[in-house]
Amino acid sequence: MLSDIEIAQGTALKPIKEIASRLRIPEDQLEPYGHYKAKLPLSLIDPEKMRGKKLILVSAISPTPAGEGKTTISIGLSEGLNRIGKQTTVVLREPSLGPVFGIKGGATGGGHAQVVPMEDINLHFTGDFSAIEKANNLLAALIDNNIQSKPASLGIDPRTVHWKRVMDMNDRALRRIIIGLGGTASGIPRETGFDITAASEIMAILCLSENFHDLKERIGNIFIGFTLDKKPVFARDLNAQGAMAALLKDAIKPNLVQTLEGNPAIIHGGPFANIAQGTNSVLATKMGLSLSDYVVTEAGFGFDLGAEKFLDIKCVSAGLQPQAAVLVATVRALKYHGGVPLADIQKPDAEAVARGTENLEKHLENMLKFNICPVVAINHFADDTEEEIQAITDKCRAMGVKCAVARVHAHGGQGAEELATLVSQVAEACQSDMTPLYDWNWSIEKKIETIATQIYGASAIDYTQQARADLKKIQDLGLEHLPVCIAKTQKSLSDNPQLLGRPANFIVTVREIEIAAGAGFVVPITGNIMRMPGLPAKPAAENIDINEEGKITGLF
Repeated sequence: MLSDIEIAQGTALKPIKEIASRLRIPEDQLEPYGHYKAKLPLSLIDPEKMRGKKLILVSAISPTPAGEGKTTISIGLSEGLNRIGKQTTVVLREPSLGPVFGIKGGATGGGHAQVVPMEDINLHFTGDFSAIEKANNLLAALIDNNIQSKPASLGIDPRTVHWKRVMDMNDRALRRIIIGLGGTASGIPRETGFDITAASEIMAILCLSENFHDLKERIGNIFIGFTLDKKPVFARDLNAQGAMAALLKDAIKPNLVQTLEGNPAIIHGGPFANIAQGTNSVLATKMGLSLSDYVVTEAGFGFDLGAEKFLDIKCVSAGLQPQAAVLVATVRALKYHGGVPLADIQKPDAEAVARGTENLEKHLENMLKFNICPVVAINHFADDTEEEIQAITDKCRAMGVKCAVARVHAHGGQGAEELATLVSQVAEACQSDMTPLYDWNWSIEKKIETIATQIYGASAIDYTQQARADLKKIQDLGLEHLPVCIAKTQKSLSDNPQLLGRPANFIVTVREIEIAAGAGFVVPITGNIMRMPGLPAKPAAENIDINEEGKITGLF
C-alpha cells in the first residue's frame, strides 16, 4: 500500500492558475508562490456573492489515539460534493510544525483525500506562521524595551506582564525562562516563557480580523499588564499596532492550493482548539463563500472544543451561518471510548462500539442545542466489520440523525459520494437557524457555567483563588462582555483526560483566566493545559528525511 506522501508525490498537480480559473479569479489578482500555491487578495471577498451559499461545518467525537480523520473527511467530502455537481471549496487551517515534528504528524488529510503540495503545506508553506511569530515577538521586544527605557517609560510593572514570545516548535525547555540577564545593558531580569505560535493571541487575532483596520484595532487592544500605579497597559500604548500589522501584510491573505482531485482548497491560519478558537480565518471562510457554492470547513478536535468556539465566537463575530454540520466518528475511536485498549483496537468488538456511542450521542445532542442539522460520517477503515458499523447506524437511527459510511482514504471523492449527497440534501432542506449557546453580555461566570454544564456535562464549576482574582480583574477592566474560549483537554468531554465516553457527575475546575482582549475573548484555563507542548520520546522528526532529488520522506 502506498504511503500518504507517495500518493501525494505521485499526483499530477495542476498549475495554480488553472485552480484559480475554476473559481473565476482573474489572473492579475492571483499572487503565485511558485507553481502550486498562491495568495488571494482580500478584494475577492464579496458579501453579495456570499448570499445563498452553503457553509458545512465538520467536527468530530472526542479525539482518541485510534484516530478520527476529521481533515481527511473534510477534504473527501469536498471532493464528493464536486463529483455530484456542487461547486465546492474546502477551507482548512494551516498545520503547525510542532505536531508535524512531534507526535500528531501533518494536517493535510490522508490517503486519497489530501490537499497538495502536502510537503509545502506541512512545512513552511507561504510563511504565515513566521510572520505571526515575528509580529508577536516584536511586541515582546517593545515591552521589554519600554521597561528598560527611562525617557519613554510607561512605568510598566514587569511582574504583571503576561505577554510571551512564541516559536513554531514543541520545545518544553522554553516554557518558563528568565530573560534580561547580563547586567544593566541587557534589560530588566524577569520571568517569562515561550508559547507555540499556534497559541499566540496574534494567531487568534489574524483569524478573526475582517480587514487591515480591524486587524490593527485588535492588535492595539492586546492587554499587556499594569503600570506600577495599577493602570492597565495595552499594545496601543506602545504604538505597536502599525508595525505589527505591517509584518502581517501578506499573512492576512488566504492561501489557495488544491486537492488530489484538482479541486480548490483555501488554507489559512491555525489556532489550536484546546487553547484558542481552533478554526481557520474568517477571511478564508468568507473568501470560499464568495467564490464557490459550497464551503466545507472544519473545527479542531471534538465538537465540545473547536465547533463550540466556531459557533459561539467565530460565527457570532463574523455573522456566519452553517447550513449543516458533519460529525466524524470511526469504529476504532468508539471502541476506545467503549473501553478497548489501544493494543486491541483492531479486534472486532461490536459491543464495545455500542458502548462507545455514548460519546457520539453527547456530541450529537450538543449539535442540536445550537439548532443546526447534523449528519454523521463514519470514516471507514479496512478492518471495520458490518456489525460494528451497524452499531453506529443504530444509534444514529435512534436519534433521528442521518449517517453515511465514507471511504475517502481508500477511494477519495468516489468514496464520499453517498455522504456528499446526504449532506447536500440536509443543507438544502434543513431549516436550521444557528442559535448561539449564550449571550455575550452575560457574566463571565454564567458563560463558563453554560458551556461546562450544557456542552461538557459537568455538574458544577470550581474556581481557584487565582481564577477568582482574574474574574475581578476582567470586571475592573470592563471586559465582561467578551465571549469565553475555554482551554480544556481534547481527550475527554470533561477537564480530566482519563474520563472517556460520556462522563457524568464531574466538576470542572478553572485554574486561571487569561485575557485576550485583542482577539476579543477571555480564556478560562482548565486542567493541565500547556501553551508550549513538548516532543515525545520518539518524535516524528526522527523519521523525516530528504533525498538527493529533493523528495521528502517520512512526512505524514
